[in-house]
Amino acid sequence: MIEPIIRVENLKKTFKVSKRANGLPGRIANLFFPKYEYKKAVDGISFNILQGEAVGFVGANGAGKSTTIKMLSGIIYPDEGNIEIAGFIPYKDRKKYVSNIGVVFGQKSQLSWDLPVVDSFELLRRIYSISDSVYKQNFEKFVDLLDMSSFINQPVRQLSLGQRMRADIAASLLHSPRIVFFDEPTIGLDVVAKEKIRSFIRYLNKEQGVTIIFTTHDMQDIEQTCERLILIEKGHKIYDGSINGLVDAYAYEKKLVVEFMQDYTIDEISDVLINDLEGHSKEFVFNPHKVSVKSVINNLSKYDIVDLTVENMNIERIVRQIYEGEIKL
Repeated sequence: MIEPIIRVENLKKTFKVSKRANGLPGRIANLFFPKYEYKKAVDGISFNILQGEAVGFVGANGAGKSTTIKMLSGIIYPDEGNIEIAGFIPYKDRKKYVSNIGVVFGQKSQLSWDLPVVDSFELLRRIYSISDSVYKQNFEKFVDLLDMSSFINQPVRQLSLGQRMRADIAASLLHSPRIVFFDEPTIGLDVVAKEKIRSFIRYLNKEQGVTIIFTTHDMQDIEQTCERLILIEKGHKIYDGSINGLVDAYAYEKKLVVEFMQDYTIDEISDVLINDLEGHSKEFVFNPHKVSVKSVINNLSKYDIVDLTVENMNIERIVRQIYEGEIKL
């Protein structure tokens, strides 16, 4: 039996937040008679992750995902529950633990602003006591895979957001961590820059066997890099399983786009909405739990068909409907 590299059991975290009254009198009163309220950010989350898994960790703003990631990375400690990662308790074994993990925050850089990228890397080599051979191997590999040769000697302040993000990712991996936490690594990036980063994350996971925990609001990031999804809401875990499993269970809409030889008047098909598109094409919209693709195609077999494509309801729309309460898990 394969032992999990990450074990999380009944994790809880509550924050004490100052409750301030509006207006100047209220602010003055708060100085002498402060009032507080307690916000439960994480409330009993449990899960295991195996070595080499790539897991999307997703939730709406305020769901508790960032707090959970900070507890997993050892930045903050839980009020209750247990965390064991690669044999360490993150908030207790901090120094030894950090040599086994990499952390990439999309909105916070670990690079020195005025130093060239290569000098920041050299500084990190010394901090992590990386051997010359490992550093050289990783440096050359990351510069190549992340296409950094054109800016590796530039000061960080001169880099574009996409360049800085690639450099940050490389910096987090120079010490060959077994586990990497990605928190919004593609935020604000253009399509080309996003794909470079997604491709590199796939390489890390599939070719190097690095365990990936990916937190983001961009569901395409998750869909293109992860196979498993953990979805949390108001501090609770509400889904833990495969992305394909979620799509299969809750994709209530499927589209069949058909290009015909000529402009036919299509007979009505029960439980299928038919929309006209440009040219001789039409769109057939239906619930795959009620109507099969095969039955729709069978109904169209009497017409001359040039081409057809099937479009599934994507994971982003499903997750949005879960957030909005349209889908109950």
